[in-house]
Amino acid sequence: MAEPDLRLLIVDDEPLARDCVRLALADEPGVAVAGECGDGASAVEAIRRLRPDLVLLDVQMPEADGFSVIEQIGADQMPEVVFVTAYDRYAVRAFEAQALDYVLKPFDNERLRAAIRGARKRIRDARDGELGRRLGALLRERPMRRFAVRSEDRIHFVAAAEVDWIEADGNYVVLHAGAARHQLRLSLRSVLERLDPDVFVQVHRSAVVNLEKVRELQAWFSGDYIAVLDNGEKVRVSRTRAPLVLKATS
Repeated sequence: MAEPDLRLLIVDDEPLARDCVRLALADEPGVAVAGECGDGASAVEAIRRLRPDLVLLDVQMPEADGFSVIEQIGADQMPEVVFVTAYDRYAVRAFEAQALDYVLKPFDNERLRAAIRGARKRIRDARDGELGRRLGALLRERPMRRFAVRSEDRIHFVAAAEVDWIEADGNYVVLHAGAARHQLRLSLRSVLERLDPDVFVQVHRSAVVNLEKVRELQAWFSGDYIAVLDNGEKVRVSRTRAPLVLKATS
């Protein structure tokens, strides 16, 4: 009996690249293209709707890149992934460290087919939670550059550099970005793990500040401080955390 079709979703912002993938896999037995997407937002919708076995995922796309797609779906909910990348060697080593397959652009047809065969084997031999662990580890190695914020039926993006500070609010965090407030269902700890530690520092058990937005520190009660941000907002800084802010801003 023939193997069931491997249902593949192609995600790449370049139409020519998607065409090349289809042509390269035209004679590959047991592979069915379930859909194609040209951007990250439509990829998220397609993954949830089509539930493909494998996503051939372009890393560099405008608006929402490949990593943002994984973040929105959730590492533990993602199908098997083969990354398509023109990234430099440093980024490629990150994929290799987590045993995640990738194909470099411009790709060779046989290399692509080999990656698909490898993905088929990994799916067949899948261990519970192993893919999610590897994808999650990859995400932790890459500092978060922007947040995906849902508003009614749309998703827009807030650059991390635009965030003044982040506040814990139960099972959520609130991004303070100028006059805007954005609530995300994430823990403060999980957000902090993904942010650049040279820029974002936890100053209190319920607050993280963008050091580049800190204008001054003012002494407060019991050895604590108040961080005054460029926009005039004030955030409490515990006395045990104050040296981190002073060191980073000195």
